[in-house]
Amino acid sequence: MSGQPWDLILAGGGLANGLIAWRLAQRRPELRILLLEQGEHLGGNHTWSFHDSDLDAGQLAWIAPLLSHRWPRYEVVFPQLRRTLEGGYASIASQDFARVVEAALGPALRLRARIATVSPTRVVLEDGEVLEARAVIDGRGMRASSRLALGWQTFLGQEVSLKEPHGLNAPIIMDAGVEQQGGYRFVYVLPFDTQRLLIEDTHYVDSAAWEPGRLRANIAAYAQARGWRIDQVLREEEGRLPIVLAGDFNAYWDDLAGQPSAGLRAGLFHSTTGYSLPHALRLAERIAGMRALDAPSLFAAIRDEAAQEWRRQRFFRLLNRMLFLAGSPDRRWRVMQRFYRLPASLIRHFYAGRLSLQDKARLLSGKPPVPVGQAFIAACKIHPHQIGKAE
Repeated sequence: MSGQPWDLILAGGGLANGLIAWRLAQRRPELRILLLEQGEHLGGNHTWSFHDSDLDAGQLAWIAPLLSHRWPRYEVVFPQLRRTLEGGYASIASQDFARVVEAALGPALRLRARIATVSPTRVVLEDGEVLEARAVIDGRGMRASSRLALGWQTFLGQEVSLKEPHGLNAPIIMDAGVEQQGGYRFVYVLPFDTQRLLIEDTHYVDSAAWEPGRLRANIAAYAQARGWRIDQVLREEEGRLPIVLAGDFNAYWDDLAGQPSAGLRAGLFHSTTGYSLPHALRLAERIAGMRALDAPSLFAAIRDEAAQEWRRQRFFRLLNRMLFLAGSPDRRWRVMQRFYRLPASLIRHFYAGRLSLQDKARLLSGKPPVPVGQAFIAACKIHPHQIGKAE
């Protein structure tokens, strides 16, 4: 058993818990908080991105010290469309996240801490040490649950240095002018300097299973097709993000049995894109503003935050069912190509997860990019498996 109990323990040092700890260190320095991370550094090996329009001015200001790169515009590419969209786009590399947040937390951070079990007020480490707190927030990633019907966004990215300049002056956040390979596939490219890129091969597929060797080959082929000669692979990152088709929100949260959670574990991410940074930032602000940080109060507040997002994203789950369940997997790109022909303001609202009624009507109007009958069936369909009171 450790000494005096902590005010708050954060289990898992990913994006969501890291932002909560960082915001509390800034706003509530009197609290005794402890962030536990099993790795050598916070954040793992990731790149988190967002659009400026996802955040308000105050949020952009306080997240600014973490930013690794920022661009004034981005591009998308499809078989019958190439478009540049104006508007800030930014990325946070996990090494910059770790550098800033670790320095701010100091002794409130414990690295190489392997967790055995978590409860609302206790963490047991693998070495047997028991840590007590008024509350514990579990931020250790998505939990398996029969309460959600999911598709998956799987990806592998390589940060590479090239032998010559690449010629890009903006990110390509979707290049779907590539062989589809059994799902919606696109390549995501971030130019970090004139000869350094992150090239990410991304697939919207029905299963979380994947083949890293095939994705590495895809990246090599894409670079070759663009005329880019790779000098060195600097690092590699991978991920499997849930894409929510439907679910039983109340049953999912009842299963948590009072355990405060954050990030993917709390369902706080964009149901279609998988982007989670704006949600993590809003949760950190909400928690930093709470007077009571005991486990029941935190659980209720986080569940309320997640419930608001669940209601807001009902339309996104409908779109996901149309994307995954209507038409051939190799033709899913047509849905996204049609989307990127729409007004830039609608696209900004979509990424921010804040569609108006007019936006929704515009998205569903006109000739659909998938067969009408199949689109209707997909919109009404929940999933081959029974979920309970889904939607």
